[in-house]
Amino acid sequence: MKRSKAYRAAEEKIEAGKLYSPLEAVRIAKSTSETKFDATVEVAMRLGVDPRKADQMVRGTVNLPHGTGKTARVLVFANGDKAAAAEAAGADFVGSDDLIAKVQGGWTDFDAVVATPDLMGKVGRLGKVLGPRGLMPNPKTGTVTMDVAKAVSDIKGGKIEFRVDKHANLHFIIGKASFDERALVENYAAALEEILRLKPSASKGRYITKATLATTMGPGILLDQSRTRNLMEESADQA
Repeated sequence: MKRSKAYRAAEEKIEAGKLYSPLEAVRIAKSTSETKFDATVEVAMRLGVDPRKADQMVRGTVNLPHGTGKTARVLVFANGDKAAAAEAAGADFVGSDDLIAKVQGGWTDFDAVVATPDLMGKVGRLGKVLGPRGLMPNPKTGTVTMDVAKAVSDIKGGKIEFRVDKHANLHFIIGKASFDERALVENYAAALEEILRLKPSASKGRYITKATLATTMGPGILLDQSRTRNLMEESADQA
């Protein structure tokens, strides 16, 4: 795969095999993001869990203190006063049977889905469309709720959802390259704290086995996954 000059220049700033503190990684990522658009900053983790076992599934949500830098497009399945409340809260698409049919036809021009419990019998039929994209509403993540206005506000305000895949990988965003260093590190810290809180009791040995930070179209920077406190410090020997 041919890499751009900017990508190769970025790679040269990263020492192969070195584990970087979150602050160091964020600093490098910001300095090497040379895209013409405001690149997204993402984190990928490999967890020491077996997601095939129900008691080792890691899934949750977290409100990033500095938001995501992206305004999520939210679809809400609701009727009556709940539909009106969703619209007032800023939902982008609101409806029931009409939207269900549209999604069944393959439409997925949205980033998050919320539904009231009474419609989940119908929304459940959308599993083949929403499931693979991680968009199926779930009570555990607050997206199946009667308080649709709060759910919409949370998502619009920087709430992210994460879920371990079948290979035990976890992906989530922590903001944009234009964010200052502290904002990105604090967003990472908030997500990390929730992921650690959700560690399954059945998971033995090292929980986070690998973590990488990268910007859109940028090279991965290995994070020191053992760093869980004092994340604004430069390096491990200062923790």
